[in-house]
This record gives sequence, structure tokens and C-alpha cells, in this order.
Amino acid sequence: MLSPFDLARRSGVPGQTGILEGANPTEYTPSNPISLFIIQAGIVIIFCQLLHYPLRLINQPKVIAEVIGGIILGPSVMMRIPGFQKAIFPPESMPVFANVANLGLIIFLFLVALEVDMRLFTHNWRAAVSVGLAGMLLPFGLGFAIAYGLYHEFHNDGTTVPISFGVYGLFIGTALAITAFPVLCRILTELKLLRSDVGVTVLAAGIGNDVVGWILLALCVALVNNASGLAALWALLCCIGWILLLTFVVRPAFMWILRRTGSLHNGPTQGIVALTMLMVLFSAWFTGIIGIHPIFGAFLVGLICPHDGGFAIKLTEKIEDLISVLFLPLYFALSGLSTNLGLLNDGKTWGYVIGVIACAFAGKILGGTLAARANKLLWRESFTIGCLMSCKGLVELIVLNIGLQAHILSPRTFTVFVVMALVTTVATTPLTKALYPPWYQQKVEKWRRGEIDWDGNPIESESPSSDHQDSPEGATLSQVKRLLVYLRLDSLPSLFTFITLLGPESAATPTRLGGISEVSEDGSEEVSGQEVAQKKKKPLEVHGLRLIELTDRTSSVMQVTEGETYSLRDPVVNAFRAFSQLHDVAVSGRVAVVPEGSYPETLMQQASEVSSDFALIPWSEYGSIAEEHSVPFAKDSGDRFTAYAHLEFVHKTLEMAYKTCNAGVFIDRGFGGISKPTTEQPVMAQLTRTQSGMSLRSHRELATLPVANKSHHIFFPFFGGADDRAGLRIVLQLARNPHVTASIVHINWSSDDEAESSKAPVKEVDTELSAKDMTLLATAKSSLTKEAAKRVTFSEVHVVPGSGIAETLDLAQRYVGQTPNNAGDIVVLGRRPSRLALSGVNENAGGAGGSSSHHAGLAFDKVVGAIADQMISKNVRASILVIQAGGRGLEM
Repeated sequence: MLSPFDLARRSGVPGQTGILEGANPTEYTPSNPISLFIIQAGIVIIFCQLLHYPLRLINQPKVIAEVIGGIILGPSVMMRIPGFQKAIFPPESMPVFANVANLGLIIFLFLVALEVDMRLFTHNWRAAVSVGLAGMLLPFGLGFAIAYGLYHEFHNDGTTVPISFGVYGLFIGTALAITAFPVLCRILTELKLLRSDVGVTVLAAGIGNDVVGWILLALCVALVNNASGLAALWALLCCIGWILLLTFVVRPAFMWILRRTGSLHNGPTQGIVALTMLMVLFSAWFTGIIGIHPIFGAFLVGLICPHDGGFAIKLTEKIEDLISVLFLPLYFALSGLSTNLGLLNDGKTWGYVIGVIACAFAGKILGGTLAARANKLLWRESFTIGCLMSCKGLVELIVLNIGLQAHILSPRTFTVFVVMALVTTVATTPLTKALYPPWYQQKVEKWRRGEIDWDGNPIESESPSSDHQDSPEGATLSQVKRLLVYLRLDSLPSLFTFITLLGPESAATPTRLGGISEVSEDGSEEVSGQEVAQKKKKPLEVHGLRLIELTDRTSSVMQVTEGETYSLRDPVVNAFRAFSQLHDVAVSGRVAVVPEGSYPETLMQQASEVSSDFALIPWSEYGSIAEEHSVPFAKDSGDRFTAYAHLEFVHKTLEMAYKTCNAGVFIDRGFGGISKPTTEQPVMAQLTRTQSGMSLRSHRELATLPVANKSHHIFFPFFGGADDRAGLRIVLQLARNPHVTASIVHINWSSDDEAESSKAPVKEVDTELSAKDMTLLATAKSSLTKEAAKRVTFSEVHVVPGSGIAETLDLAQRYVGQTPNNAGDIVVLGRRPSRLALSGVNENAGGAGGSSSHHAGLAFDKVVGAIADQMISKNVRASILVIQAGGRGLEM
């Protein structure tokens, strides 16, 4: 007796039965193909994601995992298992699978075109034209040459259309000449080469290479799809007319709509996204019906979309995730399913595999290298450009699939070229790293700046911008002139307040206005009250760096490629620039989009480039590296000091700062008069109490009055050592501000206690350290002005070895938090005070983090020091600045 499912299938009626009535969910039915498609898509996505995890450890793009996944699922491996293809990928189900994959390809080509910013090409057109043309002509010629053998050996096997050798050679030459621009962008971004001469040249040449390659491919497809040359000519003329219509009619109208709706600068609305997708689909439909592949229509619409105001980035963010997660893996898995490595079954075929790979490498590397060298780049830089231009990636696979679908390529030839695409793409990153390592990049940068000769020997020259003095007195009294600040959205208020205090005060110095002055009886010039002007000292230089994580998203790479344009639009950087207009501060600000693991290296590299004296790293308000853009109170502040990712970031940054400059970690706890939630008072609890004080009728919060008392008090326990000496200089510089008072307490051990400790090696080192410490303390006291001497006090406290932390906590409770409603107090601490460490104190006391803060040996107290850890644990009512000496600061 037949089941209801079998009866419905035999009658041709769409079945509504399920597995409970005997239906087979893996059996393909034309009336209900979705069940099998979901199984296919789920297997592909899971398989590709699993493959991507190990491959990304060797810096391989995701497309490699997707193609290899398709090859494993295809006839090369899994389809050799009896029944696998019939159960999971039956031939009758593949049209549905291919239809969804091709729809994703159309939208993806639109995203690829959005990445193409023609401004990069126009700004560097000389190098772009020369490198791009040379990087296409030579591989195109080699491709045309090897196409002769492929045409006569593999073309006429019954699976291809009858075409002339000229059309076949045009396609093979284009396949070898094209460069994968999207993959190239990601490789350059991950290797931090986008801002270098190599990166700029490759990007500009890649844009021109891509555009010319698509034009050649369109010509090739038109010649294949149209029976006669006249029909192909009409197809190309229609395509040119469509390009002109999009450029001169559709684009101006589209721009008008974007400005009218505010989408150009505020991001696309849902209606604008719908309009853009309709334009993409209609353009793809039109180029498809005239005999050109639909992807060209989608690509053209992407080219006319503006990049002004970050529109292209914001539009990409709206649609990229679904495409990259669902549709694109299906398309590249489809490429793998069409790849049968079993067809490479003889020596002649493998000879052509090696020949095609050799032509692909030789043509691109030689052409790109010679053209780059002609543009006066170094040989090593030129070879790097050639290797990068040889990257094929996903664009090559799209070209090959078009050739397979148009029956230009046989399955055997298709497999040969897929192997070539995989080899060239996999080899790009290792070759680039070997030819252009970071040490060589730094050497070239210093050589071009004139700091070293080619052998690496420093070139001594008087640098007028140097703010350091070589004399001992200059080193002792040196101040921060160049400050690097890690810009975070949640830390801007405290950063602004700190920079204001650190900046120089205006000095009322009489200057002559208009050449008018009076001479007093003693012969000195006098200037009247109307003629006195404020002559300001040289302003503090503050260089702000905003870090944004480089993700797998296309929009993330686009943020990098837009470079300075994106930095000009960033709201945090713009707020930082606006702050400088109101204070005597010279600033520069930029955005760096880098992998999260590269944050410490990027910060210290920027500090080295700007010759920073001091790097300020604010501690996250919520214990996370990523900034909270939407709902900041949604994240509990209780894990502020225990989140391992942030602990590791700060720890690595401080370790790298040893070779670069002095560094400070600023933990904001109400600095600037802005109250902060503590670990004992979670944010949601405070929010509830605040709401309970609101009017139930209006639900309006009362306006907060400005801080009436703008004073700050600094407490600095001076133990000694390089970190404490660097901290003392920071305190003295902050104390120049009239709103700042400071208490500097020298924590010392009495001679009797030192004798009882009977640790001769410790005492010997301690004596040497004390000589530098006492010299600095004496110089600091004598250098104070009369006004500053009234606000800065020096004292000395003798403690028993082993009790330094407890005594410091008691002193802090007495010195800070005593003035209610002021603008916030600060405790300045050396990260690793020498005398505290030499006295045998265990710095891993476990305070704020406790046991929960220990991950793989890293805890809060190891990052900022034992004293700072205890002060957070005991809830000392002040912000904390932890200082670490580095670079030249270690010598002072």
C-alpha cells in the first residue's frame, strides 16, 4: 500500500506531508525543493566555516576555504562515496542550487564595484597605468600562447561550443591577466601595506586591471553568446549605450534622491536600499538579455554609486553579511562541485597545470616588477608589487565559472585553471611576507626620511624639532611635548580634561604691537596696558589614534582603503579636533582599521612615527576592547577589571612601549567632575535609582549644573626607580595648572630597618637607585616657581619593609577624595616601583580582579601593579594614572 507521500508525488500534487507520514526529506521534488536546498546550504556553510578556522591561521582568505570545501564535497572526494551525490546533490536539484548561488553572485559583483574607488586610480594614475598595463599585457600574451596547446588538446571534447581559436585565446588571456581586487585589498590590509608606496601602487593598478579585465570578459562572452560578429557588435554597442545612460542620466538622478533623503551623509534608508537593489537587478537583467552576462550590469551599478559621505561603506554594511555568509559560499562551493581532480589523470595534463601556473606567475611578476621599477621603486618593492598583482582569488573563479557556463572551457580545462587560481592565491601572502618583511619596511622608511644610510648607520643631524636636551639638567627637567592618545568614545571626557591640564599655560609676556613702545628711566622698554598681548608658549602636540577592528566584512576593508577620507568623517576624531580649537593644543587625529590583535603594535608604531614622549592609554569603561556604540549601559561594569581580552591588550601595549616611549594607563573614576559607576554600584541599579527620582509625569532628567569647583588634587607616592621618576615629571607638569594641587610623598625605609633586613645585594642596588631618585627630587623642588610651590608639597614617610602598599593606601585615603564635588582627584603611580619590588613585596596580591581575574597567568595586578590593584579593590575615591618608563625615559 502506497503512503500519502507517494500518492501525492505520483499524482503531481504538491505534497504537504512530512517525515511523520513517511516522506524522505532528502528526496528532491520540483514542487517543494526548499527542504533539500536547506540541507545542501547547511552542509556547505558548516563545512566551509570549519575549513576556514585553520586556514585563517596562515593568513588565507575565506574564498580558499569555500573552494576547497566545494572540491571536497564534489566529485574529487565525497561524491566518490556511493549514494552521496544522489542523496545530497542529485543532478536534478542543481538548477535550484545554482540559481540561488548566481543571485548571490550578482549582488556580490555589485559589492565588488562599490569597493572600486576611482579616486585611488586618478590620484596615482601614472603608476596605475604603467603597472596595470604591464601587469596585463605580459600575462595576456603568455595566456594567448599557452591557449594554443589547450585549444587543440582539450577543447573539442564534446562539452564545449564550437568557437574560433581567437575567441578562446581572448578568454584564456583574460583569465591569466585579471587580478582579484577584493582579495588584494584584504591582503594589503592585513599586512599593513595600504599606506605604503607598495600598497598605494598595487591598489591603483588593481582598479585599472579589474575594469579592463571585465571589459575584455564582456567582449569575450558577447562573441560566444552571439552567433555572428555583427550580433556581437550590436551587443557591445547596446552595452556602451547602457553605460552612458547609467553615467549621465541615472547617476545624477540617483544623487539627487540621495541628497533629498539625506542618505548621502546619514546612511541609506530602507527605501534607498530597495531602490538600489532594483537598479542592480534591472541592470543585470538588461545586460543578460542583450547577450552580456548579468553580473556586468550589477557591476556597472556599483561603479556609479557615490563614495561621498561614506555612502558606499554604509550601503555595504546593510547587505554584505547575508551575501558573504549564505550566497557566496554556495557559489564557490558550486565551483568546487564542478571541479574534478580525477580528470588530471595523465602526465600531459599535469604538464599543462604546471605550464598555466608558470605563465600566471611569470607574466604578473615580471610585468608588475619591471613597471614598478620604471616608476623608481626599489627592486624589492617592485618584486613585492609583482607578487601581489599575481593574486587571482575569487575574481578568477568567477571568470572561470562564466567560461564553464558558456561552454568555453571543458571540465578538464576548468579544473586546470581552478588549481592555478588556488596556488596563486595561497602563495601571495607568504611571498609578500618574505620579500617585504616589517624590518625592511622600517628600514626603507627611515632611509627615505634621511635618518639612516642604506647600510643602516644613523645619519647625525641637528633636528630642530627635537624637544629633548642631552644635558643631565635637560633630561631631569624634560616635559611631555608630544603626546599620543588612544582615542576611545567612552573615554573622551576624561582624556579632554587630562590634556587640558597637561598643556602649557599662557604666559603674560609683553610684546610690542605696531612698533610702539616707551623707554623708562633705566633704559628698558615699557609697554602700555592696551599694548600687552598674551605670548603663548609652544603648544602641546597631541596625536590621537582611533582603532577600529578589521573584520571579515567588506565594509571593514573599504574603511581602510578610503584612508584619510574616512578619518575626516569619524565623529570621535572630529570631536577631538574640535576640542583642540578651544584649547592651546596642536592635534592630529586619524583612524586605523587593523585586526584586534594588532592594536598594541599599531599604537606603538604610531608613537614611534610621531616621536611621542608619552603614550596615554585609557582603561575601558566596560572592560572591552570594542567600543559600545549603541547601549553603553547594557554591559555590566563589574567585569571592567577582569575581562581577559582587555587585560591582554593593555599588557602587550605596555610591553611594546618599553622600546618606544613613556606610557601611562589612565583609569577614569569621576575625572572631570563626571560621576562614574563603580563595581559595587552596577549601572542598572544606578539607572533605576535615577529614574525613581524623576517626575513620573514628565520623565525628564534635571539638567546638571557645571562643576563649580574645578580643582584637582594629585597624590603621588614616590618609591624610586625609572617608572616613578617618569611619574614625577608628569606630576610636576600637571601641577603647572592653577587648578591642580599635588602631594608628593617619598616612601622611604629607615636605616635601622634596612640593616635588619640583611639583604646586601638589595641594599647595594637600592643605593644606586636612590642617588638618581634623590637628585631628581632635589631638582624638582628647586625648579618650582613661587606660585607652584604654594600648590605642591613634598614630604617623606618612613615605612617598614613589606608594609609599603598598606601605608600607601592609608596615605591615599587621607590625601584624595577629601574635597567634595571637585573636578576629580588623581593618584599617580609607577607601574613597578623599584624599592617596593626590592623589599620583597609580592606584587600579585590579588585585589580588584581577585581569583576571577587570572587567565593564563595574566591578572589585573600584573598589568598595572600591586598598588593600583589594591586601590581599585579598596575603592579609593580618585582616578588612577599608572606610569611606565620606556624609550629614553629609561635612561633618566
